[in-house]
Amino acid sequence: MGRATSRRRSSCDAGQRRYAHERDGHRGQRRDRGPSIPPPDRLAAHANVGPDVYDEASADRLAFWATQARRLTWTQEWDEVLDWSNPPFAQWFVGGKLNVAYNCVDRHVEDGHGDQVAYHWEGEPGDTRTITYAQLKDEVCKAANALTELDVNAGDRVAIYLPMIPETIIAMLACARIGAVHMVVFGGFSADALASRLDDAGAVLVITSDGGYRRGAPSALKPAVDDAVGRSPGVRNVLVVKRTGQDVEWTEGRDLWWDDVVGRQSTEHEPESFDAEHPLYIMYTSGTTAKPKGILHTSGGYLTQVAYTHWATFDLKPDDDVFWTAADVGWVTGHSYIVYGPLANRATSVMYEGTPETPHRGRWFELIQKYGVTILYTAPTVIRTFMKWGEDIPAGFDLSSLRLLGSVGEPINPEAWLWYHEHVGGGRCPIMDTWWQTETGAHMLTPLPGVTSLVPGSAQHPFPGISAKVVDDEGKELSDDSTGLLVLTEPWPAMLRTIWGDDDRYVDTYWSRFGKNVYFAGDGAKKDADGNIWLLGRVDDVMNVSGHRISTTEVESSLVGHPAVAEAAVVGASDPTTGQGIVAFVILRGNAEDSGDELVQELRTHVGKDIGPIAKPRQIMVVQELPKTRSGKIMRRLLRDIAENRELGDVTTLTDSSVMNMIKDKLPAAPSED
Repeated sequence: MGRATSRRRSSCDAGQRRYAHERDGHRGQRRDRGPSIPPPDRLAAHANVGPDVYDEASADRLAFWATQARRLTWTQEWDEVLDWSNPPFAQWFVGGKLNVAYNCVDRHVEDGHGDQVAYHWEGEPGDTRTITYAQLKDEVCKAANALTELDVNAGDRVAIYLPMIPETIIAMLACARIGAVHMVVFGGFSADALASRLDDAGAVLVITSDGGYRRGAPSALKPAVDDAVGRSPGVRNVLVVKRTGQDVEWTEGRDLWWDDVVGRQSTEHEPESFDAEHPLYIMYTSGTTAKPKGILHTSGGYLTQVAYTHWATFDLKPDDDVFWTAADVGWVTGHSYIVYGPLANRATSVMYEGTPETPHRGRWFELIQKYGVTILYTAPTVIRTFMKWGEDIPAGFDLSSLRLLGSVGEPINPEAWLWYHEHVGGGRCPIMDTWWQTETGAHMLTPLPGVTSLVPGSAQHPFPGISAKVVDDEGKELSDDSTGLLVLTEPWPAMLRTIWGDDDRYVDTYWSRFGKNVYFAGDGAKKDADGNIWLLGRVDDVMNVSGHRISTTEVESSLVGHPAVAEAAVVGASDPTTGQGIVAFVILRGNAEDSGDELVQELRTHVGKDIGPIAKPRQIMVVQELPKTRSGKIMRRLLRDIAENRELGDVTTLTDSSVMNMIKDKLPAAPSED
């Protein structure tokens, strides 16, 4: 493997690290448009893809995706690239056969790369494991043999409820190898959430551990499994990984230690080929008022798109790069860009179990320095947390190995983009701001390194081979400099195939608003005068204030643009006069002083000047923390409950549920008045 000191560097013009706010006075809304940052000449000269990739994809979209599919190893090539005869039920690479695990592991070993590191794993307490591709192959084969011994067959569903440890990935690949359908359930979910998923999927096996480490202490997992499995008669066995050494309850005949069952297996296992449309995994979206949706992804099309987008979006050089998706495998980001995409591309990845602040706030930067990470992919919420902690923390570590950054999970406001670029990327690393969803499976909107002139805060363009448009409420495509709804107008390889067990809900949820040929993403978007697309968040997060449509993302971006604010979350609350009032929750930067009403009025004035008087928040609350899931997403529905003085909804997925009580205590008695 090449060392960090020998890797390529890119540079951006420091004089262009600013953006401007242009306001449309009539609508009272802001467009974040500033001088774009051109691709560095050196990066453009060596990038994996060039500008012609867009022309190639638009000239023949299906031929383009067929070319990308051939980057994989197929045991039988397809007869037809796409069958879209019964929309919205797509079939990609019809008649083709492959094995996903073989493509992620075996073929690299057979090509002589067995000694290459697949994962540098680091546990929160500081324990480490380095796993080569040859070692990963052996462990996956042993786990596949173990599943077969436990009478798990192709098509059976296996629940994986594990912390961020290598066995999580080994279990996923073992399922893929034998054709079982894995269902990873995030370790932060409650026993009730796990039970509902086990029941809906009809799982026959649960793979779990005694626990994991979180914020410096062991946390238990097995008790939640025991509770959930007690309500799930279809589960025959529970396979338990030893991680923390905690005592666990044990059901003889049902519960088995991973080391006992997997440890005795052979490292030889012949992978079976499966149809391109064979189910690979189910991922449940977390429901708040309705039953969670089991998003089904299949094999050939999904692996094609995650592998190609990973290679192209991040300009991956497998012999030189160290790639880190700083997310949890329990979410789709982890599936696509910790496991399947990187492994299919023979990447060396970092996998970390813990939180960014344990045992200290520089832990992530310490890992970048330790492993020579060249590509970092993380969420805006984490970046804004780093902003709150201050620039001195990343400045204390050698981050010179980094050459490219990525953003995922929600729209990134320009201020956070620029902070990330400057203080993590050293002003030299292009940022790939990606938009996609659990349902899409892979990147759908993103710049491309070495090709795109970057615009801070914008995901900019559809990925080559993807057809995305911004439309009005009637489905008519809007011109530049307009705000509307984001839709996808052509099927794509990694798309969800259905909602598990509920085809009607699949159609009604995603393909009914504009017809069965148009996927409605549920997100608002705007196009600036240059045609760049800006994501505005969920349509539910577009507020209607006295007839004016205002995006929560836009107000949040304005607040974070104030030098005192590190992070902001905005919700629309019912208001008898205006229909909805804007309520903001802000976290101050480490060096900012909370001056009470004086600061609140200053922030309201700032937003009014930045966007327009109609966007001034009705209330602003300065808080220490925001309610976040363990994947880093802000739970705005809970903030809406607070703002409307309702009983709180489910808080079991929060990192720290006590945050909600602290926020309730900060609620002012009356809204601010102009």
